[in-house]
Amino acid sequence: MERIKELWMNYRSQLIGGAIVVLLFLFFVSRSVTSREASTDQKFTTPASTSSISTSSLHTGRVCVDVKGAVKRPGVYRLAGGARVDEALRAAGGPLPTADMRQVNLAKELADQQAIYVPTQGEKVPAELAAESSTAASGSNDNKPIVNLNSASKEQLCQISGIGDKKADLILEYRQQHGQFKSVDELNQVSGFGEKTVAKIKDQLSV
Repeated sequence: MERIKELWMNYRSQLIGGAIVVLLFLFFVSRSVTSREASTDQKFTTPASTSSISTSSLHTGRVCVDVKGAVKRPGVYRLAGGARVDEALRAAGGPLPTADMRQVNLAKELADQQAIYVPTQGEKVPAELAAESSTAASGSNDNKPIVNLNSASKEQLCQISGIGDKKADLILEYRQQHGQFKSVDELNQVSGFGEKTVAKIKDQLSV
């Protein structure tokens, strides 16, 4: 014991210093290993996140539409998100000369899995397509212009669904004989315009 005490008294400074050095070494080694493991985890998780974002963008960035009717190349086409009916028709080669483009809303934005039907002149959109088609015959008048019965020309009147040259002439003739329309419902007084016909086109007219 005396020998140990003597050694401790003679070399305690060196022993304490050595212990401190060992502890510092172990501390830095531990930090280095922890940092390396964290870096490895980040390396493996980052590409997965990027891949997930890329896949999500891929699915949401395009729409698939079915173009039917009077077009040169009917079929299914993939277009960029936000594309319009006009772009879908151009992808399908454009409309045929017999297409009735007055019934087609070219500015409507496309939706995924949408059917676009282009009718021929004088054709009514088939009932099974009317609900999902982008044509004016599908019953949506949201994007149609409002025509004033008291100031519209024959060409403007013909833009209304269901009004052709003959009915437009009858409206102009009635206007010349009776003066300006007091209300849209007065259109019932014009030959060829019953209550049901007026009800269908009423939201496209004004006085």
